[in-house]
Amino acid sequence: MKTNFTKAFIALAFAAVLISCSKKEEGENVPENPGNFILAVTPVASTGVADYLLTASDLEKGTISTAGNGVEQDGTYRYYVTHNNKFFSMLYGQGNPGAVTTYNILAGKLNKVSNFQTETVQAFAPVNDDLLLVKIPRNLAAPTANWYKVNTNSLLISGEGTLDATLPANNGEIAHFSWIKQVGNKVYAPFFCIYGSRFWTKYPNTAWIAVYSYPEMKLEKVIKDDRTSFIGRYFTDGLGVVENGDVYAFSTSVAVDDNTETTDVLTDSKITSTKPSAITKIKAGTTEFDLTYFLDFESASGGYAITNWIYIGGNNFIVNAVLKANKGAYTVGKTIGVLNVVDKTFKKVSGLPAESAVSSVTTNNYTPKDGKLAYMGFNLSDGTSYVYKIDAATATATRGLKVEGGVITAVQHLK
Repeated sequence: MKTNFTKAFIALAFAAVLISCSKKEEGENVPENPGNFILAVTPVASTGVADYLLTASDLEKGTISTAGNGVEQDGTYRYYVTHNNKFFSMLYGQGNPGAVTTYNILAGKLNKVSNFQTETVQAFAPVNDDLLLVKIPRNLAAPTANWYKVNTNSLLISGEGTLDATLPANNGEIAHFSWIKQVGNKVYAPFFCIYGSRFWTKYPNTAWIAVYSYPEMKLEKVIKDDRTSFIGRYFTDGLGVVENGDVYAFSTSVAVDDNTETTDVLTDSKITSTKPSAITKIKAGTTEFDLTYFLDFESASGGYAITNWIYIGGNNFIVNAVLKANKGAYTVGKTIGVLNVVDKTFKKVSGLPAESAVSSVTTNNYTPKDGKLAYMGFNLSDGTSYVYKIDAATATATRGLKVEGGVITAVQHLK
């Protein structure tokens, strides 16, 4: 994350747009099940692991495999987003520039339309016809954030700029965006504060959202709420915009601070948030938290904390949750439930494997946004992986497509 992103580098990186590569170079093979659903799968291997993209025509039945199939990606630790009917595969470069490969689907097969490099970024989201990418600093001595706009029609960077990452919090700590989201014609950037690279903070009990103009990315205001801890989590979208324009925000309540009694990088911190995991609201057309709305998720769920969600329409979210006693800064909940933010109801989903049998659950999932259905990947401890259909109306799950030879990391769809 130290590389300077110069205009010359941008021009060089995008010279590769719309070029063709041989199947051998791309790792492409004929997919076993052509279709418009895309599954990212990390093969089972101890070294040299790279994600594969597989296609499928149906998520509710059948079997697909990484054996001799799919499009091999350039490295693992990839993140995926669909926008403008294109699928973007983004490599987390862990300090180095990361490759971004763009695909569409032709006759049920992935078709590569561009390949370029950008800085490794920590937040990205569709805004208008663009993908907005933000690289966020972790050093108070160098608190400049960089943003880039990728036009999803031309597949070129159409704008870039910098932000002062200490300005939104105005408390001596860096505002680290947990994610970004378009709300109306603005960009909302919920953030947590950090004063060290391990994400420590002295401000564990406040939720903030920085509101930026677009496309200028000028900070217009910061809205805050002291009823919860910060919104979302690292690399986790904590905002959901429903059909009437209202915005809902979840907090897991997992802010951490220095614990000098330990030295391990993963345990050298302690949760200091004292607020409950909860959902708050911003009414459509306003830029303030609605103080008449508050959903204590821990109470509504019987002792759980929300760790992720996907909006499926009709005021319904499918959520990942974990027992409050087991929550952590990076823990992904294996309990799946249906949350209606208007009715303030939560129902656990039945029909899923026992949590003790689940190795991981995907957090990048597909919904037709019909208010009813979501499709999520479950990777089991016995090495098998399946897509499950979640029905919000009945709060039930049905086992569907089996994926052999790897761990599901994303489930998406293109027209």
